[in-house]
Amino acid sequence: MLHINDLTYRIGGRLLFDQATVVVPAGHKVGLVGKNGTGKSTLFKLIMDEISPNDGGLSVQKRARVGRVAQEAPTGTDSLLETVLKADTERESLLAEVETCQDPNRIGEIHARLSDIDAHSAPARAATILQGLGFDHDAQMRPCSDFSGGWQMRVALAAALFAKPDLLLLDEPTNHLDLEAVMWLEDYLKRYQGTILVISHERTLLNNVVDEIVHLEHCKLNRYGGNYDVFEKTRREKLALQAKAQSKQLAQRKHLQSFVDRFRAKATKAKQAQSRLKMLERMEPIASVMEEKTYSFDFPDPEPLSSPLLAMEDTTVGYETDKPILKSLSLRIDMDDRIALLGANGNGKSTLVKLLASRLKPLDGMVRKSSKLKVGYFAQHQTDELNVQKTPFDHMAQLMPGAIESKVRAQLGRFGFEGERADSKIEKLSGGEKARLLFALMSYEAPHIMFLDEPTNHLDVDSREALVQAINNYDGAVVIVSHDPHLLELTCDRLWIVEKGDCKAFDGDLNEYKRQLIESRKGEKKSTSNQDSTINQKKANRQDRAAQRAAQAPLRKKAKAAEKRVEQLTVEKEKIETKLADPKIYEGPSEKLQEIQIKLGDVSNQLEEAEMEWLELAEALEST
Repeated sequence: MLHINDLTYRIGGRLLFDQATVVVPAGHKVGLVGKNGTGKSTLFKLIMDEISPNDGGLSVQKRARVGRVAQEAPTGTDSLLETVLKADTERESLLAEVETCQDPNRIGEIHARLSDIDAHSAPARAATILQGLGFDHDAQMRPCSDFSGGWQMRVALAAALFAKPDLLLLDEPTNHLDLEAVMWLEDYLKRYQGTILVISHERTLLNNVVDEIVHLEHCKLNRYGGNYDVFEKTRREKLALQAKAQSKQLAQRKHLQSFVDRFRAKATKAKQAQSRLKMLERMEPIASVMEEKTYSFDFPDPEPLSSPLLAMEDTTVGYETDKPILKSLSLRIDMDDRIALLGANGNGKSTLVKLLASRLKPLDGMVRKSSKLKVGYFAQHQTDELNVQKTPFDHMAQLMPGAIESKVRAQLGRFGFEGERADSKIEKLSGGEKARLLFALMSYEAPHIMFLDEPTNHLDVDSREALVQAINNYDGAVVIVSHDPHLLELTCDRLWIVEKGDCKAFDGDLNEYKRQLIESRKGEKKSTSNQDSTINQKKANRQDRAAQRAAQAPLRKKAKAAEKRVEQLTVEKEKIETKLADPKIYEGPSEKLQEIQIKLGDVSNQLEEAEMEWLELAEALEST
């Protein structure tokens, strides 16, 4: 379907592709992955012939239709349904022609073609796609101009899917979707009959939809079979083998060079030395393993506060007094809570986060919180509030008046802004870098609660994994709104469902919530007795799980403390071993050397005991 041969492309003097080659066969579903800024979106522009390569070429199968989500959101007076229907240009053209055509033979041909492309079912298909992406029947009849930019981009996605191109190019298709729409999209793409090339940092989508991965790294395109998890495992193994082969070759080169240096001047060995010199010249060096740098996140731990950190009693919130969005809320957040807010876009998740973060005042009721409570709030729109002419250091110094420069830079360094990067203007930062800066600004006071509203939108896969680690290492409470199920599954142990003007706890896990959504979409109808039986059974199951979680809470706390102890002792042991690896230590006083060796023995024993305790606690947790 798609052939890329020896592609070379530069932008502003920077090399993005260097003789890159890859083939995408027809019917395959391929994920295009790589660090932010490596050129993935540029590759789409090259495929669409919007820009031309410096060298090499790209070719698409003859007569194949290539489709891509429009970069500009659709607007105007056309309804959503009309906008999507117009994406099938052949159908639109044929319908327009049949209105004016006078030739009976041509009219017959038009109707035959309309039948071939299943034109009569087009409105129903368009409506189904729009419904899946969150637009009910009434919304589908409204003009595009009634909707915000994010919702308009959903319409653009719907139009691209409806057109059913032979090669479908999708660039971060989940960015404007909620979890419900992401689930629908995954299912739709799995059943899609054409070829798909999708740029995504959504690990779950890449695992559930694609059957191949094309990795853009070091200006090359490398193709791997399997989904993202398979790609990651295969690549790790490949890098390990490459490092081993290079190490072996370096040892061989060293041995050959040593022989040449020793015997080059001796007449009896001159021929052998010359032979080995030629072997060295012919030996193709194995490239060093160079992994692109992944930035880590490190949220500072807050001072402990007694629970609840925050509580609401019969609280109502909205933007207009006579139009409340959420009513009669009675919720609480404790220090160890990890909460995911779920629900379709427009139901009030972001409104609730603003209320909890004191960005919005309640219309009625009260919100009680500790006087010492510190809150961190992250939202994507905050990137628009950054002064593009200032640097990360300028923004952080403004929040920390009176702080010495090293302390300001230390907070930035927690999020990858070191040296010159901290002094770069905001206008030169990528979307992912701006997101990391917002994390740094949000957490400088070591907040007790972090409210994260779509924190992964501009982060690549590796940065998302770093965020998962940072959240799990953080000691405060976290409330997350996200369409990324991978992030939610690995960081949250409580689910709150926001729908129908209310927010309630959901006692199941994310998979159970997904199953519930699927069942509701299928519209399965059961008898009242069966429903009552199911509800009672689910209620009993939820109560059992709640009791189990309560029983496990002390064990989980002990296990977490033991795991932290293991990590601390491991770091301490590595530091001691590094000292012992330094030859200079053996040139100094023997007493100092003996002292370090004794300390290593003590730390090793402590580490062994801590690991045993951790394993016992982990086994106890699994058995309860």
